[in-house]
Amino acid sequence: MRFVVRYRWVLFAVLPLLLVLLAAFPAQAEPLPLPSLNIGVGTASKPGDVAVTVQIFLLLTILSLAPGLLIMTTSFTRIVVVLSFLRTAMGTQQAPSNQIILALAMFLTFFIMNPVWQQISKEAYQPWKAQQITQELAVELALKPVRKFMLSQTREKDLALFVTLSKLPRPKNADDIPTLTLIPAFMISELRTAFQIGFLIYIPFIVVDMVVASVLMSMGMMMLPPVMISLPFKILLFVLVDGWELVIGSLVKSFG
Repeated sequence: MRFVVRYRWVLFAVLPLLLVLLAAFPAQAEPLPLPSLNIGVGTASKPGDVAVTVQIFLLLTILSLAPGLLIMTTSFTRIVVVLSFLRTAMGTQQAPSNQIILALAMFLTFFIMNPVWQQISKEAYQPWKAQQITQELAVELALKPVRKFMLSQTREKDLALFVTLSKLPRPKNADDIPTLTLIPAFMISELRTAFQIGFLIYIPFIVVDMVVASVLMSMGMMMLPPVMISLPFKILLFVLVDGWELVIGSLVKSFG
C-alpha cells in the first residue's frame, strides 16, 4: 500500500500515454511485418560459387590483418616510437594523448607512403580493376614497390641475420629475399633508427633537468622535485626552437 501511494504520480503519468497508444493502434490493425534473416551453409551449384566464397573469406582475413600490415610494412613503427620518446623526454605524462600520437603517426604514414601506394594503384590495382591482368599478377606487382621501400630502409646486417636464422641459401640479389624474411628485418631496422632519433631528442631535455637540479641544490631546495620546475622550461624550450617542425621534418626526411 505504501508503494502504491508513494509512486502514484508515476501511474498517473504513464496511464494517459497508454491510452494514446491504444487509440493509435486499434485491435483490428494488422501486425507490422518484421524482416527475417537466414544464414546457412548450402550446396554449391557450380565451382564458381565456391571460388567467390573463398575470395570473400580471404578478403575478410586481409582486412582483419590490415592494422598489422600497416605497422609492419610502412613507416608507422619509426614515427610512433619517436613520438613516444618525445613525450617521455619532455615529461608531460599524457600530453599529447595516445590517440593524438597514433593519429599523427597514421597521417604521417599516409603522407610518406603515398608515392608507394600511388605506384601500386597505377601498376597493379587499376590494370586488375580493368581486367587487364590476373589477380596473382596484380599481387606480385603490388609487392614490388612495398619491397623496394622496405629494402631501402633495412640494414644489410639485419637482413643477413634473418637469412641466417631462416637457414635459407644465400640470396644472389634482393629479389631472392623472401618477403617473410624481409619484414622482420625491416622492423628491427626501424626500431634501431627510432631509438637513435630518440636518443638525440633526449639530450637537450636531460641538460635542462641537470641545470634545474643543480640550481635547486645550490639554493638548498633539495626537497623540491626538479621535474616540477624543469617541465615549464622544457616546454618553453621546445616551443622556442619550433620543436614540432624539427621533429616531424627530421622524421619525414629520414625516409628519403
